Amino acid sequence: ELLETVSKGGGEHAILRHTQRNKKLFVRERLKLLLDDERFLELSPLAGLDMPYGDVPAAGCLTGIGKICGVWCVFMANDATVKGGTIYPIGVKKQLRAQEIAMQNRLLSVYLVDSGGAFLPLQSELFPDKTHGGRLFYNEAIMSAMGIPQVAVVCGSCVAGGAYVPTMAEEAVIIDKIGTLFLAGPPLVKAATGEYVSPEELGGAKLHSEVSGCSDHFASSEKEAYECIRNVISTLNYAPLPEEAVEHDSPLYSSDELLGLAPRDYRCTLPVKLILSRLMDGSRFQEFKANYGTTLVTGFGHVEGRLVGIVANNGELSHDAALKGSHFVQLCGQRSVPILFFQNTAPHTAEPASISQAHSHRLKAQASMMAAVACAAVPKITIVIGGCFGPDSYVMCGRSFSPNFLFLWPNARVALVDARHFSTVPQAGDGESELKHLREKLEAESTAFYSSTRLWDDGVILPQNTRKV
Repeated sequence: ELLETVSKGGGEHAILRHTQRNKKLFVRERLKLLLDDERFLELSPLAGLDMPYGDVPAAGCLTGIGKICGVWCVFMANDATVKGGTIYPIGVKKQLRAQEIAMQNRLLSVYLVDSGGAFLPLQSELFPDKTHGGRLFYNEAIMSAMGIPQVAVVCGSCVAGGAYVPTMAEEAVIIDKIGTLFLAGPPLVKAATGEYVSPEELGGAKLHSEVSGCSDHFASSEKEAYECIRNVISTLNYAPLPEEAVEHDSPLYSSDELLGLAPRDYRCTLPVKLILSRLMDGSRFQEFKANYGTTLVTGFGHVEGRLVGIVANNGELSHDAALKGSHFVQLCGQRSVPILFFQNTAPHTAEPASISQAHSHRLKAQASMMAAVACAAVPKITIVIGGCFGPDSYVMCGRSFSPNFLFLWPNARVALVDARHFSTVPQAGDGESELKHLREKLEAESTAFYSSTRLWDDGVILPQNTRKV
């Protein structure tokens, strides 16, 4: 239901105004014209959903990964049905994450610009810092230096700082009558000089194609623009190694059964091999150190024909489990094998007030595994399939350890502590009321949806789609 809400952008009325009055294509229709096929992974679709400015979701942009002319690309497309494509803080964060993915995975970048620029009342959250809007242009320059191509289509307003997005791209297409590019639009010209100038005269497609040279290609229609950008991409000489058609078996057990295996109770843990048997090709799994540190499952297998290393929680991350994890992650690094992490950490058992020797040993072992995970120079993908609490998030390659991608199942919980542990704390007087309020706050802030709307991950995915994603 939430994804359905997101797919409607600013709502039916806004889409009608965008398509009928302004004669423009809806952002998702644009992507259909651009992509080779329907394989499209939308990134963080729920971003901004529970923090609207006014009456619509605040992100105002769609980001994702798909193929054009056989080349994997990252897309950043403004959705002008959401506040005219105006850029809000969450929208900046979303685009910066897409650029990070492009740099980390060396993916060609495509910008579809249709934006009213920054939302000025929130300029302090949009402009000054290195994690704000200006970082978009810095990243564009860095990606060019890295040899990662970037192309852009001006398919609507392109105002103020946003005007640098297409002008810093390697090639840009602008669409006649609907694409405009300027630092300040006609209303500000009128206010500043008293002169009236039309959008076309100030920054239309003909001006930038014939006079300023800001655009490299003129398109008379949207359809022509996306055909043009596909042709541009076909001449970039940026074809990664051809993908082999790898034969692979399906799991012996249906992936649909993962819906029934998604952990809902985080006080205990589910035997993780039940989940792996529904994800791995042929349900085959070559386990590593099967009888040692059994609260962590490690081993090798294939997903869609690709060899991967598996690191999966199977209970509390003990001293032995962390040592095993360090060893296995280092093996994957040596062999250049990508790693899939499956997080479902059982809350730690209650311990005596004095720090036991075993507890100290576990801390050291977990620290060693953190270092191994941070330094493993291989692709890492993390799926939170259940609860993930405290330092286990770091050890199991949570967001702060920069996995290439991080996805959550809808039942996932991510928090510093499991709020239910507070029930073991002595309660008396006013402290009991405060404790109850804190527990409720932590519960609300640990859900998968709270995380995803704030872009702490790359999206909530359905368990049965895990292999495909």
